[in-house]
Amino acid sequence: MSDIIRRDPHAEWIARNRLHPLHAAMQPTQASWMGPNGVMRKNVHGAGFVGPNGIKRIDRSGAQQGGMAKRPVSVEVQLPLHRVTEPSSYIAVVPDMVGGRLSSHDRDVLGLAHKMAGGEGAVLAVVFGEHKESAFDIAGVDRLLVMQGNEFAGYSPEQRIQGLRAVDNQFAPRHWLLPDSRNGGGELGRRFAASLGERPSTRVWQVSGDTCIGLAGAGAEDLSRPLSRLILAAAECAEPVSETRHEALPVELPTTVPRSLTRIEDLGAVAVDPALIPMSEAEFIFSGGNGVKDWSLFHRTAVALGATEGASRVAVDDGFMTRDRQVGASGTWVTARVYVAVGISGAIQHLQGIGTCDKVVAVNLDPTCDMIKRADLSVIGESSAILEALIEAVEHYRNGAKRDAA
Repeated sequence: MSDIIRRDPHAEWIARNRLHPLHAAMQPTQASWMGPNGVMRKNVHGAGFVGPNGIKRIDRSGAQQGGMAKRPVSVEVQLPLHRVTEPSSYIAVVPDMVGGRLSSHDRDVLGLAHKMAGGEGAVLAVVFGEHKESAFDIAGVDRLLVMQGNEFAGYSPEQRIQGLRAVDNQFAPRHWLLPDSRNGGGELGRRFAASLGERPSTRVWQVSGDTCIGLAGAGAEDLSRPLSRLILAAAECAEPVSETRHEALPVELPTTVPRSLTRIEDLGAVAVDPALIPMSEAEFIFSGGNGVKDWSLFHRTAVALGATEGASRVAVDDGFMTRDRQVGASGTWVTARVYVAVGISGAIQHLQGIGTCDKVVAVNLDPTCDMIKRADLSVIGESSAILEALIEAVEHYRNGAKRDAA
């Protein structure tokens, strides 16, 4: 058993959200407080520890309390299970699964599907190929259908349409939901609508009963229209599922999906210079701040990782990075899947700018700074030594991959 203390971001979020039903249970026990007469009171039941003989002891020296403050205990929250034994209907969702994992847009669409399914319907997630996601249950998936096979790998919209048609014939979903994104959901949804002979509801951000509201006029106007069977949902169309845990039961198709006559050949992704990717569209951002002392090493690390460079306002004001690379409320709001902050303490404006990033990695000398508190993974140490070790690890990994390929 590892002695490493693991953070639970979901539990920390519940502790901050006063409207969550489990908020009270996540609050730490108050050890001392000041009474109405100015006298300090102690909670003798919370300011102690259990001795080796199982007897409750009161810590009057403060040593035990100090030790506990340095090593916070991660609390595992068990969400109530939402179970649909015999679904009255299905709401099918086809997430983008960029990088093999659910994106924030995918979770918004699943939240909308859970809202539309109600208490008796089930959310059916259809995933193509292998994936790396292990949190379908807390994302709101009641039934999970994974369609594996080389025919679904890469860019294969025609074959995926055949798979969706087979799912439609088997489960007859009441509605189909896909993210209206540039990661594949927008195109696949429109192709699927043409195959079904239906007109989809596009860029939907709100659903109410049998009507929906979508963006129109380059996003400047709202268009209300009857709800179609196939919905292409915009980002933030609904709140992600956070208060229930779902079964995510695996299901399969009874028959094989027929192969389509492929007219499209996938030649793979085109290599793009990360420096040319706009900050607002970058998936992997390597950002530096005041704690970076060797900027040439910082640039070499970004090149080795293949990441888009970013910076804090302090680094931009000092002239180390250009203004278009500034991240934050006063710069560019980013939505990267991975955001690495090197030597950035975490001012409120910077934290606002990275609020929608999926994974945040912080490298800093100060273990108490706000960026460390925000990060999903923290590395405490000198940035120069960590960046050199990171470059060495990347080169070792790539050389090993080349030897295995040879």
